[in-house]
Amino acid sequence: MFKKILIANRGEIAARVIKTARKMGIKTVAVYSDADKDALHVQMADEAVHIGEAPTAKSYLQIDRIVKACKQTKAEAVHPGYGFLSENRKFQEALAKAKITFIGPDAHAIEAMGDKIESKKLAVKAGVNVVPGFNGVIKDVDHALKIAKEIGFPVMIKASAGGGGKGMRIARNADEVKEGFERATSEAKSSFGDDRVFIERYIEQPRHIEIQVLADRKGNTFYLGERECSIQRRHQKVIEEAPSPFLDAKTRKAMGEQAVALAKAVKYVSAGTVEFIVDQKRNFYFLEMNTRLQVEHPVTEMVTGLDLVELMIRIAYGEAIPFKQKDVQLTGWAMESRVYAEDPYRNFLPSTGRLVRYMPPLEGNHVRVDTGVYEGGEISVYYDPMIAKLITYGKTRGQAIEYMREALDAYYIRGVSHNIPFLASLMGKKKFEDGKLSTNFIAEEYPDGFSAKDLPAKDPTLLVAIAALVHNAYQARANAISGQIAGHARDLPESWFVVQGEGKNLVSHQATLVTHPQAGEDPNLGPASGVATVGKKTVTISSAWTYGQPLFTALVREGKSESEVTVQVDRKGAGYRLFHAGAQIDVKVLTAREAELNKLMLFKPPADMSKFLLSPMPGLLVSVAVQEGQDVKAGETLAIVEAMKMENVLKAERDGTVKKIHQPGGASLAVDQIILEFA
Repeated sequence: MFKKILIANRGEIAARVIKTARKMGIKTVAVYSDADKDALHVQMADEAVHIGEAPTAKSYLQIDRIVKACKQTKAEAVHPGYGFLSENRKFQEALAKAKITFIGPDAHAIEAMGDKIESKKLAVKAGVNVVPGFNGVIKDVDHALKIAKEIGFPVMIKASAGGGGKGMRIARNADEVKEGFERATSEAKSSFGDDRVFIERYIEQPRHIEIQVLADRKGNTFYLGERECSIQRRHQKVIEEAPSPFLDAKTRKAMGEQAVALAKAVKYVSAGTVEFIVDQKRNFYFLEMNTRLQVEHPVTEMVTGLDLVELMIRIAYGEAIPFKQKDVQLTGWAMESRVYAEDPYRNFLPSTGRLVRYMPPLEGNHVRVDTGVYEGGEISVYYDPMIAKLITYGKTRGQAIEYMREALDAYYIRGVSHNIPFLASLMGKKKFEDGKLSTNFIAEEYPDGFSAKDLPAKDPTLLVAIAALVHNAYQARANAISGQIAGHARDLPESWFVVQGEGKNLVSHQATLVTHPQAGEDPNLGPASGVATVGKKTVTISSAWTYGQPLFTALVREGKSESEVTVQVDRKGAGYRLFHAGAQIDVKVLTAREAELNKLMLFKPPADMSKFLLSPMPGLLVSVAVQEGQDVKAGETLAIVEAMKMENVLKAERDGTVKKIHQPGGASLAVDQIILEFA
C-alpha cells in the first residue's frame, strides 16, 4: 500500500481523506495557502506544504506547485477531493508524467465526462437516456434563441465546463434567453476559463437523483445505489439522502445499469457519480457524470457500510474491488445537511469571519459530522463558505429526519451567520416528511425567500417556560450575593412575564414557576429545573443545565407525554435569545411591574433605506448599468455584483430616478454598502 499520499484540497474534504488515510496507516501531506496556514486539515496532516497566496488561482489551482510538493515530501499518490483540480485532465497528466499516482480516473475519462457536450454524445452511444437538446456549441445570442424555440420553452442554458450551479440559467421566454446566455457565458468564462454553453429542455418538477459507481482496473464496475439530491437552492444541493424515497427497485436497477454502461464506455476507474433528472413518472435522463468523489458521498457510506475514500485509494494502488454487485445492500436511511456560513435571512449571502464559538453535536451511531473548521478558526472570503456536513442515520427515513432535527438543535455556532435555522425549517415541512420532493421544492415552499416568519414556534409554551426558568435561576443566584443589608433581600416573584417584540408587536406570556426542591443540588437537576405553568399548560422540566451553558438539554413532561429536547440559550442584552426546531425568539423576562412599564416604552422604527441600493453581500462591483439622473423602470438592471465567482444582478424594485452613484464599477463592496441613491 502507499506509504504517503498528498491531499490536493482543503477544508472538510481534506480532513475527511486524512481520517481514512490514518485508519489505513498511510501518512498524509496537506497543502495550504496563506489564508489556510492555521486550517484544521493542516493541523491534522503529518506534513504540510505552503503553495501560494489566498486566491485559488494562486494556490490550490497551481499544478506545478502541487507536483513539486509531492516530490519534496516523497508522496506517492494524490487524492484531489472535489472541486479545484479534481476534474482537471492536465493535473492527472502532470502527475502521471512525474510518476505520481492520481487517486481517481484517467485523463481520458476526466476529459470525456468533463465536457457536458461531449459527455451527452457519449451517453447516447452507450445507450443512456438523455434530455432533448442541442449538443453543439452555441455561437451567439441569436443562435441561442433559434435553438431555444426549436426545443421548446422552458430551456436550461448550461456551461459546457460548468459545475456547482455556475454558468447555469433557466429561460422561459426569449428575453430570459438573451439575459441567461450573457450571464451564463460570463460566469463560465470567469469560473472555468471556457465560455461555451449548450441548451437543453428544462424538465418541470424534476427530481435530481444520482448513482454512485465504482470501477477498478480489473474490469469490475458496480453501482452502489442512489442519492436523492432534489432539495436545491440556485442549483446547489442543500439536503441529500440515500436511498431515494421515490425510486422503486425496477427504476433503481435500470438507472444503475445505465450508469455502469456509461462508466464502461469511457473505461472509468475509481469512484464516480452519474447524475440523472427524473420526472414524476420515473422517466430518467442523463445529466452529467462527475469524475470524482461527491460532496454527499457520506450518505452512501452510511447505507452501504463502505468507505469510498478507502476504496478509491485501494483501486488507485491496483487492488480489485472486494465485492460483487449482488453483495451491495442498502440498509437503513441516511440524510445529509450542508451547514454553510451564510445568512438565510439575507437571501443566503455568504458570511465570513471568526468562529467565536463552535460546538458540533456529539457523533455516534446516528450522527456524523464532516468538518474542516474549529472554534477560533476563520471562514475566509476566498473559499466556499461550508462549515460542515451533518449526516444522520436511522433504520427508517422518519428516524433519520428525527435524528437530524435533534442534531441541528444541538449544533451551536456563533461569530458568523449560518443556515441551521433554514435547515431546521426544511426538516419540519410536511412535503419533506412525506418525501414529495423536486428541484423546485425550496422555491415553492419559500416563494418570498426565507424569513423569521417561516419559523414560528408551533407552541410557545416550551421556550417561554425555559426562558422563565433560566432567568429565575440567574436571579436567584444574584439575590444570594453576600453583604446584603439585613431585611432587604429581594424575593423572587411566583410569576415571570416573558415578553417578545416591541411596540404594536408586543406579546407577553405569564409563566408561573415552582422550582424543583433539589434543583442545583442533584447533578441531574440544575438550577433551572422545575414546573412551569404557561396559560393552561403545565410542563415539568428536568435539566442538568447550569449557568453560562449555551445548550439547555432537558427531559420535558407534559401530561402523560415525555420527550428530550435541546434548546440553545444565549444572553442577549437584558434578555435572552432561544433557538429550537428552527424557531428563534428574542425575549425579556420581567416582573409584573416591569412588564407593565415595558408597555410604555417608546418604539424607534429602523431608518428608511428604501432610497438606496445596498450591496447585499461583500464582493466586487462588476459594473453599474445606470447613470446619475437616469430614469429606471421596475425590473431594470442597476448593477452586477460578483461574490464567490457568482454574478448577482441587482434590479430596480420600482420605477425611479437615479440621484447619485456612490460606488464606481470595480469597487470592492462590504455588505450593506451604498451603491447608488434614488431621488
